[in-house]
Amino acid sequence: MKTPRNLLPLTLSIAAALPAMAADWPQYRGSLTNGVTAEKVGALWKSGATKQVWKVPSEGGFSSFTVAGARLFTLALKEAEGAKQESIVAMDAATGKELWFAPLNFPKYDGGGDAGTKENKGGDGPRSTPSVDGGFVYAYSSQMALRCYDAASGKEVWNRDVLKGHAGRNIRWQNATSPLLEGGLLYVAGGGAGESILALNPKDGSVVWKAFDEQMTHATPVAATVLGQRQVIFFLQSGLLAVEPKTGKELWRYAFEYKVSTAASPVVSGDVVYCSAGYGVGAGAVRISKEGAGFKATELYRIRGDKPLANHWSTPVVKDGFLYGMFQFKQYGEGPVKCVNIATGEVKWEKPGFGPGNVILAGDKVLALSDAGELVLIDATPSGYKEVARADILDGKCWTTPVLANGRIYARSTTEAVCIDVSGR
Repeated sequence: MKTPRNLLPLTLSIAAALPAMAADWPQYRGSLTNGVTAEKVGALWKSGATKQVWKVPSEGGFSSFTVAGARLFTLALKEAEGAKQESIVAMDAATGKELWFAPLNFPKYDGGGDAGTKENKGGDGPRSTPSVDGGFVYAYSSQMALRCYDAASGKEVWNRDVLKGHAGRNIRWQNATSPLLEGGLLYVAGGGAGESILALNPKDGSVVWKAFDEQMTHATPVAATVLGQRQVIFFLQSGLLAVEPKTGKELWRYAFEYKVSTAASPVVSGDVVYCSAGYGVGAGAVRISKEGAGFKATELYRIRGDKPLANHWSTPVVKDGFLYGMFQFKQYGEGPVKCVNIATGEVKWEKPGFGPGNVILAGDKVLALSDAGELVLIDATPSGYKEVARADILDGKCWTTPVLANGRIYARSTTEAVCIDVSGR
């Protein structure tokens, strides 16, 4: 394991302050499923070096972390019964020590999407992120095995095979979506006709409702309140589909082109919903309005092509009506971070050199992890690119989303995991 290259100088010193509203990170892209946290970055770098708490090996995949108290959860490749298995892994948040792991597709792991282009070598292992709530953790494997474990012990509580039990239809490079927890239910896509979207009781895995005949994508659904209505929004091969969480009632749709893979989640800003994909598909946005007893989606713009607004798998964050994120397609090591007006699609600024990494929003700062493992703090302002700090924290390929929870940043690559203290203490 290489000594961390985290001695790059600060471009601006950061005031040391305790994190505001420290909290867990219970599912993919946080408790609000939008990559936003109220926590603020305190002392990210002092005297030119990051405050690394720990760094440990972590093999395979692009699964992010979830955080519940003293424990972290992710999916990685682990040796079991003489073979590499796609597994859920529990770790000690304070030390990075492995607490337990459990193979998800035992007894055989068939790659989880390792096939791919010569430029990026494909999936490199599991890409779904576990969700955790009430002492239980939920994982959705590449082969669409949905399993619940006791978070403390790793004992399996229940399992549901969406492929076999619900006429599931997996996709090229296999499932990468994460299970969504919202309003006391657990949501996944991937079933067959009449059950392509499933809402489950997280306590026992029983089906609360099932509906629709839709083909899934690699994009994880999001939960949001739009015009006073709580809704779960899926990005499917037919486009966007918003449903009422408790009943599965369709609220609105937006037809959107599908090619090869759609992997970035929808982004919601007030009554505007943005979506994007690579492979020449491009981006679009709709404004949601009330229409009688229902809702209507009216297209604001549709910009086709891989430039300027393609999001390959990197979901942007939004602040004050502006998107911030990696807008690129297969620009490994080079693709830019951009600021985009979500309502018009206008690019306000861009900065190259990030590749298809991922971002989160912490207060008024964008926290970006490049595909090469550089952690960069950027002011979330449309007035121009303003870099606050930068450090190289990880080796390996970093297509994962960084996490900020309880004053610490947790991040992974295909080879290792790291914890950085940014609490200011």
